[in-house]
Amino acid sequence: MIVAIIRWSIFNRGLVVLGALLVAVLGLVTLKDLPIDAIPDLSDVQVIVKTAYPGQAPEVVQDQITYPLTTALMSVPGATVVRGYSFFGDSYVYVLFDEETDLYWARSRVQESLSQAAARLPTGATPQLGPDATGVGWVYLYALIDRTGQHNLSELRDLQDWFLKFELQGLPGVSEVATVGGMVKQYQVVVSPEKLRAYGMPLSHIETAIKRSNQEIGASVIEMAEAEYMVRVTGYIERIEDLENIALGVNDQGTPQRLKDVASVRLGPGARRAVTDWNGEGEAVGGIVVMRAGENAQATIAGVKTRLAALKQGLPEGVEVVTVYDRSDLIDRAIANLSETLVEELIIVALVCLAFLFHLRSSLVAVISLPLGIVIALLIMKAQGLNANIMSLGGIAIAVGAMIDGAIVMIENLNKHLEDQAPSTEDHWSIVTKAASEVGPALFFSLLIITVSFVPVFTLGAEEGKLFGPLAYTKTYAMAAAAALTVTLVPVLMGYFVRGRIRREQDNPINRWMAAGYTPLLKAALRFPIPVLLGAVLLLGSILVPLQHIGSEFMPPLDEGDLMYMPTTFPGISIGKARALLQQSHKLIREVPEVVSVYGKAGR
Repeated sequence: MIVAIIRWSIFNRGLVVLGALLVAVLGLVTLKDLPIDAIPDLSDVQVIVKTAYPGQAPEVVQDQITYPLTTALMSVPGATVVRGYSFFGDSYVYVLFDEETDLYWARSRVQESLSQAAARLPTGATPQLGPDATGVGWVYLYALIDRTGQHNLSELRDLQDWFLKFELQGLPGVSEVATVGGMVKQYQVVVSPEKLRAYGMPLSHIETAIKRSNQEIGASVIEMAEAEYMVRVTGYIERIEDLENIALGVNDQGTPQRLKDVASVRLGPGARRAVTDWNGEGEAVGGIVVMRAGENAQATIAGVKTRLAALKQGLPEGVEVVTVYDRSDLIDRAIANLSETLVEELIIVALVCLAFLFHLRSSLVAVISLPLGIVIALLIMKAQGLNANIMSLGGIAIAVGAMIDGAIVMIENLNKHLEDQAPSTEDHWSIVTKAASEVGPALFFSLLIITVSFVPVFTLGAEEGKLFGPLAYTKTYAMAAAAALTVTLVPVLMGYFVRGRIRREQDNPINRWMAAGYTPLLKAALRFPIPVLLGAVLLLGSILVPLQHIGSEFMPPLDEGDLMYMPTTFPGISIGKARALLQQSHKLIREVPEVVSVYGKAGR
């Protein structure tokens, strides 16, 4: 069958060349949108459920929020692990699913269970799903700072929450823009217990009056002069004076009792559970851009940076947006290093082919078929939904050396047939067909054997499968493409490029030198086979001792250019003390000459 494929390819050589050109053009057009990231996503398929229960102790949150939710979510189809965490005023439940579970199907099933479990929760506690992201979705972090001191933390927080956040959340690939640091503005009502007692009012009466006064009421329409007018009672609180003038009732003399009679109203910051710091210079407001699962990290980050550059023009004077963390830097470096490695390998392969074949046009056959095989592997990789990262591109880098073997052997065999002769055109294609048919089947199946060598990697599961799976896929695709090209495109290219008189192999000085050195070694090995075999066994056994002392780790060190420093303090530390420790540590770290910037947060 392989010989028939070779004969068909040579007979329809125009169609084969056209198909190769179409694949090359398709690769140039399609691979521009290939998703790019630094490393494979090793995180589990998980859905996060967050429930706020303000002011409650962790024990109360555990009993009334976390426990009812975890027990209800354990019955979600496909769920493997349900973990619950209770904090002061917050509950987090993590639902982990099987590896093959679709994330959005999992989110829909969790949402169904939450709708049933909501009835068991206290009033005011509403569970919400976390962003549709993965554990590596944190791709960009920026900070709002004001070096002039014209704007306080509350104003910076307002800029982030009501301006930048909404602009960035609508970008393609962005799942969430989370805000950290700063102060949330509040209307604070400080009630005097003595005045409440004097007026005979309970505290609940104050709360009810404020809620009733902060609403708008529609009263249908009235008709006047052949026209309808909508009746609307405005009542939303907009100023401190609106709160102060809320009526609480009347006294015995009919005088209205207002909120300002029993309480003072002020504008202040809400209770904070987190602080952030920039370079030890003071607090700042940060924004964390979380990428949606399965999106192109490089394209998402580029869109965020472009939008931020445009939004900077609308910021108040003195306010700056500084980049704190940008994963695209790591992606660019990783992809650039691998791309340079692939180019270097292609150049080395071309030089080696030229040196040993001693014929420029013959080496072009191998050089042309190799990039085409890489393009085919990348096209299949994109169709499968794999990202271009250091593991997937590493699989191609591993396969490059073996991909070219079939073409070199086939060209060598053709050169043997063409040595010291220049056949006519018809005889030339017949010789090409004969030479390719002689070694084509053996080359095809030898490349297939290399292709299936990584099949056991596909059986790996969990994190190791997610890490090494892309490498195995791309290496397999590249070798399969090389095997197919060896019996289709390579014979056709040989017919077009390898023409005329070919010099004998002995005319190549490199081949003569290597043959002169190898022939005595081969004769000696064949003359004394037992010592050679014993030496091989001893050499193999000698690696057992150092092998036992070699360390192991799951992933090699990745020089990202960014360090994450996570100190731990004693439980119950105040927010003020946490801020002081954060700023002190940042000042010390900033003194290191290699450090460009330091940004950190304490709390949630």
